[in-house]
Amino acid sequence: MQICPRGNFGCNIMKKIRNDEISPNKRSLNTKPFSLSSSSSRPSRRAVLCGVSYNKGKFRLKGTINDVRNMRDLLINSFRFQEEGIIVLTEEEKDEMYSPTKKNIQKALEWLVNDCRKGDSLVFYFSGHGLRQPDFNNDETDGFDETICPVDFLKEGMIIDNDINSIIVKPLKEGVTLHAIVDACHSGTILDLEYVYNKYQMTWEDNRPPSGARKATDGGLAICLSACQDNQLASDTSAFTGNTMNGVMTYVLAEIVNKHPGLSYGDLLDLIYERIEEVKKNDCLINTNFLRRFFKDKLSQKPTLSSSGRFEVYKKHFIL
Repeated sequence: MQICPRGNFGCNIMKKIRNDEISPNKRSLNTKPFSLSSSSSRPSRRAVLCGVSYNKGKFRLKGTINDVRNMRDLLINSFRFQEEGIIVLTEEEKDEMYSPTKKNIQKALEWLVNDCRKGDSLVFYFSGHGLRQPDFNNDETDGFDETICPVDFLKEGMIIDNDINSIIVKPLKEGVTLHAIVDACHSGTILDLEYVYNKYQMTWEDNRPPSGARKATDGGLAICLSACQDNQLASDTSAFTGNTMNGVMTYVLAEIVNKHPGLSYGDLLDLIYERIEEVKKNDCLINTNFLRRFFKDKLSQKPTLSSSGRFEVYKKHFIL
């Protein structure tokens, strides 16, 4: 059984655990090239799925490609997404336009929300490394900007929460729903949404910027499920399958939704917490004294729900 946190890059000292085993590319997961041109025939259900394994660098991850495949299967089989409405960015794709570079991810996100219309259901999924950096704009309540790391982040830089908010949150028109599912470290408020759900108090907490900067949608609804809180690490593990690596958040989410379709957001979040705690108790996520000493309590990831608007979490159903 293997484990690897998706941030802080402390796993470099566990190189043998981190070496990728990228599977052979059997076929592209993309059905046709995408463009920003609007069209009346665009599917009303669209998704951008990014899985970054960093297989040519020091910060390799094993589970991200499996995560993308699991998420793609979930969208198609459980939520009626069509293949042509899904863009997949991974290092296994032969066409360079589908490599998860900073430029390509930003372009794909622009495609996702471009010409969005009432009734559209949009999904952004990211599996890879996440980091945080000091906030100098006074628009973060905790003083840090959260980021995701494209495959070329060492050269081109990270994609920060401010930019993600500007690209896919602000343009959402009335009647459009966006779901973001982010399986990365420090991802709790990666979309800079205005409200964060406190599971223990069962209330929505205000996450609006102290500076007064506008982070709202243009009338639509944005909801984000993150792998952990802003100050925590997310994990890859082989505990669930015994051989292949998967992101904990992604695997548990897909497992629960497939087993219990039609759950409310509150019930889903409760079951995700219960499943992660169950695995932790069985010593599957933290299986060596070394990992306990090195990462301390950071592997105790607590998935986070945030939203552009407050809603009844135990009454609203989780539908993508």
